[in-house]
Amino acid sequence: GTGWLSFRKPVTGAVTTRPDYSHGMVRTEVLAAISGIHLGHVFNDGPNGSPRYCINATVLEFVAR
Repeated sequence: GTGWLSFRKPVTGAVTTRPDYSHGMVRTEVLAAISGIHLGHVFNDGPNGSPRYCINATVLEFVAR
């Protein structure tokens, strides 16, 4: 693993994406829909080719159910 938190899908309406060509790579950046802060990246290498959202844990707030 990468050490980053990985998710299969985001909360509906919570994120936006845009191409990221930084550091000589081609990736898809994930941003918070409201604030626009960088959350991480999404890759298409999850189970059965599904999306894998790699999200920086420091940007998340965990809320007990």
